[in-house]
Amino acid sequence: MPGNTLGTLFTVTNFGESHGPAIGCVVDGCPPGLALDASDIQYELDRRRPGTSRHVTQRQEADQVEILSGVYNGVTTGTPIGLLIRNTDARSKDYSNIEDTFRPGHADFAYWRKFGVRDPRGGGRSSARLTAPTVAAGAIAKKWLAEQYGVKVRGYMSQLGPVAIPFVSWDEVPNNPFYAPNAEVVPELEAYMDQLRRDGDSIGARIEVVAENLPAGWGEPIYDRLDADIAHVMMGLNAVKGVSIGAGFDCITQRGSEHGDEITPEGFLSNHAGGVLGGISTGQPITVSLAIKPTSSIRVERRSVNRANEPVMVQTLGRHDPCVGIRATPIAEAMLALVLIDHALRHRGQCGSAPV
Repeated sequence: MPGNTLGTLFTVTNFGESHGPAIGCVVDGCPPGLALDASDIQYELDRRRPGTSRHVTQRQEADQVEILSGVYNGVTTGTPIGLLIRNTDARSKDYSNIEDTFRPGHADFAYWRKFGVRDPRGGGRSSARLTAPTVAAGAIAKKWLAEQYGVKVRGYMSQLGPVAIPFVSWDEVPNNPFYAPNAEVVPELEAYMDQLRRDGDSIGARIEVVAENLPAGWGEPIYDRLDADIAHVMMGLNAVKGVSIGAGFDCITQRGSEHGDEITPEGFLSNHAGGVLGGISTGQPITVSLAIKPTSSIRVERRSVNRANEPVMVQTLGRHDPCVGIRATPIAEAMLALVLIDHALRHRGQCGSAPV
């Protein structure tokens, strides 16, 4: 099936299904000489791992990564890096009631209409479980970007359903299961999620991702713009229904005198552009905002059809995230890092030592 490979020079080919024996990816184009072992990747995988709090799916997966190739004596060799993550806690019987029916809002229906066959177990290929290999690949990209350019990629949740989360400090982000930058809001988030689980329903979220210390010059004009590629890959994440960069949709109400970031000899005075002008990085932080829809696998009965196009009522059993946004922050960080390393290598190949 096409559409499983991301990138131009630094590529990631993702494989597997939610309830198959394993999931994984092949990373190609990683420069040689990068010090890398499984612990570098495992740290990021543990951040998105399921079963870590009562607010996420209770599927217990260790997500232990195995490096199959591309690393020798602790450094990358420049050859393809094979990464494998075994599935150990799949419960396929939980999906027997939806084998012939389609969940409203889920990819079930679209997959069946496209391919004429689908794997209903845990969503098969359309499951958010497939973001684990993306995070593994992103860990490599993050490490290379940090060592080569000092680039830092990090994110946080800015809204869960109707609850806005005002930014207070990056220090708060790793200290709660929501990646919330504000400790005072956490009890409200927990109470909201507890009620949501009792209701058997789900909710959406908003995630912010920031890349700092980028040099100016990454990205291409017209078709391969940096911001276009960022939006492209972010929309490829499960449940993402909206992407904005910089001021995003707020630019509709901004006048040009406000939106255009003024420049002084000391630098820019604002960052409404989100670090990108004309598709090329400016040296300002890259700021990305994601809108994530509610999970479609819920216990609330809803109307749908079966494969014979007969009306049915659908209720999803099993273990599911009532808000996929809770675990989305490290996934979004990985996606941004993968775009940035690809453009860094492309810029280096085209412009070499041109000043940036």
